[in-house]
Amino acid sequence: MKPGLQFRLNQQLTLTPQLQQAIRLLQLSQLELEAELRQIAEGNPLLEFAEDAEAEADPDGESTDGPDFDNDYPSRQETPKSAKDDESTATPSEELAPEWEDDRFHGEASDYGGSASSRASGGGDEDGFEPQNAAPQSLQQHLEWQLNLSQFSPRDHAIATAIIHALDEDGYLRDGVEAVEAALPAELRPGVGEIEAVRQRVQRFDPTGIASLDLRDCLLCQLSQFAAETPYRDLAIRIVNEELELLARNDSVRIARKLKAAEADVAAAAALIRSLDPRPGAALDATPVEYVAPDVYARREGGRWHVSLNPDSQPRLGLNQHYCNLIARARGDDATWMKGQLQEARWLLKSLQSRAETLTKVAEVIVRRQSAFLDYGPEAMHPLVLREVAEEVGMHESTISRVTTRKYMHTPRGTFELKHFFSSGVSTEDGGSASATAIQAMLRKLITAEDARRPLSDQALAEELHRRGIQVARRTVAKYREAMRIPSSSERVRAS
Repeated sequence: MKPGLQFRLNQQLTLTPQLQQAIRLLQLSQLELEAELRQIAEGNPLLEFAEDAEAEADPDGESTDGPDFDNDYPSRQETPKSAKDDESTATPSEELAPEWEDDRFHGEASDYGGSASSRASGGGDEDGFEPQNAAPQSLQQHLEWQLNLSQFSPRDHAIATAIIHALDEDGYLRDGVEAVEAALPAELRPGVGEIEAVRQRVQRFDPTGIASLDLRDCLLCQLSQFAAETPYRDLAIRIVNEELELLARNDSVRIARKLKAAEADVAAAAALIRSLDPRPGAALDATPVEYVAPDVYARREGGRWHVSLNPDSQPRLGLNQHYCNLIARARGDDATWMKGQLQEARWLLKSLQSRAETLTKVAEVIVRRQSAFLDYGPEAMHPLVLREVAEEVGMHESTISRVTTRKYMHTPRGTFELKHFFSSGVSTEDGGSASATAIQAMLRKLITAEDARRPLSDQALAEELHRRGIQVARRTVAKYREAMRIPSSSERVRAS
């Protein structure tokens, strides 16, 4: 073995930092994009959000020492510079030329002025204070508050605390008392019977039935809270104890026969059971509700469907003119650093512009291909796959997948994720195809219109679709029916 030099020639595809950033921004949702840009802007003084700039202006409309934004910039029609411009060779004087003001905010600034000004003014509160809502109380906090007001010994208090913290989001003690025993300190050494006694006391907390081991335990606990003279209480307890599975299938005839009770009494007892809460802890779920804000709008104007970006979904990020003006006066390392920050800011603005343009192109193709759905409803949905959209917009399928994930479109028929408009196709007799979404809509319509006393079986539904020209197997009908959470024909006839 001797040391030597070897030359190898190979090809390698490398993503530039700018392309990596553009791809990352493309796949982010609205909230993630806002957080990402805030973080980037904190580390780059040449970037600033429009609402932050407006907040620095005085009441007379004259800006302070901060960025010099024109008072009328929201109403100006601005056209971003071409992405083909070579920014790396620009001199400081070129960077300060009037045309770079067009890059102040990416996107159509004339559409965004109203929403930005309302955000900058702090909302509708005249004093500038935002309403403060109290933090929601969790299930554990609600139970611990009751525990502290109850007469528990220190030992039982520790056991009850362990039980409360072992509950799931529905309020059940799914892992049993053994898990509570393992979680308690070794010096307590409580037995299973002692833990069970404390658990039964916790079950009487509000909401009743909390800390139950299963559904039967939860329902029995709630039924025991009714007065003894409550009509059908005893029969309801028997049903829960002995025939809970038949109750789930709504088979009142068999329940009445097995318990030797009248069908009318069984129906009344079943109604009492259904008035109970099978998930007592869900009412105190402290998880905040998340609302979906659409990224694009689809509107019908002049007999045609048009797509427009949601102005509030496009972050109004721009260059800070105050710091840009300092570049011409900076020298040495400071000038080099600021020029680098300006270059990165421009790359980011172009990536945002590219993201908006790509989202618009993809949404326009989706609306054009699914215009029948927008006009007539789910039954008119056409089969559509990522490859077809990718070929039409001249992009890769992975890019279409990124831009349609966690992006939403508002239509007259509701707000849908862009992924909703993609579905596989099933062949028809005339050589065409029908989307899975359209077939599901047809099945739901057929089941809704069926005779409740003689519901259609999966085979009957498949035959009806065959008569309409759609070739679909019975197992496919069953799969679609289960996906829509529609019971089988035998369960539907009992429910009637």
